[in-house]
Amino acid sequence: MGAVALLGLVVGSFLNVVIYRLPIMLDRDWRRQAREHLSLPEPADAEQARFNLVTPRSSCPGCGTPVKAWQNIPVVSYLLLRGSCAACGMRISPRYPIIEALTGLFSALIAWQFGYGMACAAALVLTWSLIALAVIDLDHQILPDIITLPLLWLGLFFALSSDAAFTDLRGAVIGALAGYLSLWSVYHLFRLVTGKEGMGYGDFKLFAALGAWLGWQMLPVIILLSALVGALTGIALIVIRGRDRQLPIPFGPFLAAAGFVALLWGPQIVSAYLGRAGI
Repeated sequence: MGAVALLGLVVGSFLNVVIYRLPIMLDRDWRRQAREHLSLPEPADAEQARFNLVTPRSSCPGCGTPVKAWQNIPVVSYLLLRGSCAACGMRISPRYPIIEALTGLFSALIAWQFGYGMACAAALVLTWSLIALAVIDLDHQILPDIITLPLLWLGLFFALSSDAAFTDLRGAVIGALAGYLSLWSVYHLFRLVTGKEGMGYGDFKLFAALGAWLGWQMLPVIILLSALVGALTGIALIVIRGRDRQLPIPFGPFLAAAGFVALLWGPQIVSAYLGRAGI
């Protein structure tokens, strides 16, 4: 588990890059496509430098000083630098080491639950994707297709393998269909009744992906857990912090968290519920 935890720390550092840069990359691409569609000229101050998950090097947002290799060690560098830029002293958000630490912890939990093998590797891919999606949705209220759609197809692919599957192919296909169509139906019914949009299409795709990975049997567990935690979180934000109840709360993080719980303990939760119900 220690080796997987260390791997998780490194992946968590990369996820911080994905979480920060991917929305910017998507925004730039959407703007470029819009200009092309409307036949608008490129603005004079348009950013021409390459910007992706690799280029440019990470740097301080305050002074622009590139981050050195020793300053990029997951969690450790943050502690050594005391949460500040080495060049200008600007405070670094504690979210970066938190995401690295959580990714390491969750990766260790996956290894502990599934042991070493293809199932562990598949579960790690799902877990890391869910972490990235949850934080991006918290920040920008989007669940990028560039993550959700490959995740859906990967779930169906792994269902073909008995060594890496968490459900059979039939369960995965039904799970993907039921996951998407269930939230799609709720969305359109809610909009028809209230005239408002209660969630986004990214939520449908993420729920479909979870259905493909875990099977249709886990969908009730995931939606009940996510709805319960989401409702409690919304009430707490309104009561404690005075949040405007009209402000939307992204649903993706709750789906992602419930999906992770179902991945680890879904069958036990279902068995416990059926036992209490006497079924």
